[in-house]
Amino acid sequence: MLSHITPEGQPGMVDVGAKSITHRTAHARAVVTLPESLTAQLADGEIRGKKGPVFQTAIIAGVMAAKRTSELIPLCHPIGLDDCKIEIHLNERGDAVIDCRTSVHHKTGVEMEAMTGATVAALTIYDMCKAVSHGIVIKEIHLVEKRGGKSDYQLRQD
Repeated sequence: MLSHITPEGQPGMVDVGAKSITHRTAHARAVVTLPESLTAQLADGEIRGKKGPVFQTAIIAGVMAAKRTSELIPLCHPIGLDDCKIEIHLNERGDAVIDCRTSVHHKTGVEMEAMTGATVAALTIYDMCKAVSHGIVIKEIHLVEKRGGKSDYQLRQD
């Protein structure tokens, strides 16, 4: 059963009033495929464009978005994050890999905040680089891990 559907079949926020405050963490990842025209512009692992340093700007945008998740996703609870860290690196194929890690002491988890942070960081890379190429592909956004609350989750790497 979906947690955001009332017994009457209507959308509703989950009541977390009776839940205990616990330490909760989440790790989400986005992968952005960059065309060669962009990877050729890399200097010290960073693309520097007319709008500024792409990865650094994407990190800031992702953190800002994670903090505002409840304003973007209708039924998310507003959460004052304890921490949000975003790292961006290039993998062996030249893809930009964005890892967003969030944590909080709260009655509800932070996986949507981590997913939102990674997603907006990926969109920022696209926005800042689209003048060079529209061949940028945001090909993957997923939850890697969450801890705390009713259950833990870790993506299986087969």
